[in-house]
Amino acid sequence: MSFTGKSFPSITVDAIDYLGDNLQINIFEKAVKEGKKVLLFWYPKDFTFVCPTELHAFQEAAAEFEKRNTILIGASCDTNEVHFAWLNTAKDNGGIEGVEYPILADTNRNLSSVLGILDVQEVEHPQYGTLAQGSAVTYRATYLIDETGRVFHESVNDMPLGRNVKEYLRLIDAYAHVQKFGEVCPANWEEGKDAMNADRKGVADYLAKH
Repeated sequence: MSFTGKSFPSITVDAIDYLGDNLQINIFEKAVKEGKKVLLFWYPKDFTFVCPTELHAFQEAAAEFEKRNTILIGASCDTNEVHFAWLNTAKDNGGIEGVEYPILADTNRNLSSVLGILDVQEVEHPQYGTLAQGSAVTYRATYLIDETGRVFHESVNDMPLGRNVKEYLRLIDAYAHVQKFGEVCPANWEEGKDAMNADRKGVADYLAKH
């Protein structure tokens, strides 16, 4: 199920921060109450391979997201205890020491199930009935949520494919431009480039120049 154009599910999930504080975070409520955009990114598992590269990449861009009034939040189905152990493992040993944004611990898989991003399928066993097949961890799903709790972007990568953090900054810039000016952003738009009015004349004028 796609949530683009809809409110993000209002579900509270356990989380932890880099100080070891146990939290409970409702993404929808956090966006609305704090009046901020949220970038929520899911990754399959702690102590794996592509995952730490992504968590560090988002941390390296944290100041850029903050400039854009955007909160960074990571998420997986690991427990808070495993998250904290990974947060205390050095980068040069495969850890995520230095990551400072909170990480959701969706151990009951309530939110990831509603979002439909789990690698899991139901199969019928002749003796035991319905069983789960698959790893029951999440794909690399990413959600951009605005200040009203509305999803304005979602994407899902297969597990071997790491994300491009710069693309999410570009999408946030584009959405902020739409919010501020009411124009729409064409293909490959970046901050400072021409946008256009969402009508026949607007697209004609834009294509005539480009």
